[in-house]
Amino acid sequence: MTPETVIDIMREALWMIVLLAGVIIGPGLVIGLVVSTFQAATQINEQTLSFLPRFIVTLLVIVFAGPWMLTKLLDHANELISSIPYLIG
Repeated sequence: MTPETVIDIMREALWMIVLLAGVIIGPGLVIGLVVSTFQAATQINEQTLSFLPRFIVTLLVIVFAGPWMLTKLLDHANELISSIPYLIG
């Protein structure tokens, strides 16, 4: 196995991590920004007010995007496992 092959495998794995984490974290960041803007406009300084909407949105994203995320992860794992004979030889 050449160093370029290892770098390609690691690059694909890191991209998969960024993609799957971004799908979960992105909507939470947007909701946090909206709630923070609302808090700043109304001068409500309650820390727990931003937790519940972000938590609910994160759970909804996991429920609705979960099958797609699992499919992407399994496709990547299947591709990696099926390429083992070619990587060794």
